[in-house]
Amino acid sequence: MTLRYDPIEEAARQWRTHGLGAVDEMRTITSIMRAQQILSARVEAVLRPLGLTFPRYEMLMLLVFSRRGALPLSAAGKRLMVHPTSITNIVDKLERDGFVERLPHPEDRRVVLAAITSDGRDIAKRATAALEEIRFGVGEIDTATLVDALVDLRRDAGDFE
Repeated sequence: MTLRYDPIEEAARQWRTHGLGAVDEMRTITSIMRAQQILSARVEAVLRPLGLTFPRYEMLMLLVFSRRGALPLSAAGKRLMVHPTSITNIVDKLERDGFVERLPHPEDRRVVLAAITSDGRDIAKRATAALEEIRFGVGEIDTATLVDALVDLRRDAGDFE
C-alpha cells in the first residue's frame, strides 16, 4: 500500500503542532525502524528459498571466515551479538538442515563447537551470491555515509571500544 505522503514527515508535522520536542530524533528513529523492516523483507525474500534466515546466514559466514571452520558456540554468540539461547536455536536449525555440526572441543570437554559442513559452505556461497545480486537490499543509497553515521551509536551502546 503506497501512500501519497510520507507518514514520517506527517508524524513530524503533528509532533510540532502538538508542541513536542526532539522532532528530528523522532524522525530518525522512525526512519531507521522502517528501513530495518524494508531491508529485512528484501533479504529474507532472497534467503527464504535457500532455507535460511539472516541470522542463520550470518552464522554460516562467521564459520566460513573462521580459521578452522568451527567456533565455540559462546564465541559465535559474542561475535554475532546475540543471546546464548538465540545462538543455540540458530545452530539447532543449521544442524537440522545439515549445514553445521556440533563437535566436542579437542582440548576442553565443556566446550561445544559449531563446525560448518560442505553443504553449509555451498549454501553460504549461494546465499552470498544472491545477496550480492540485490546489493543486500540497500539499493543505491550511500552506504558508507550511513554506516559512518551509525558507528558512534553502536560504540556508545558498547558494541566495541
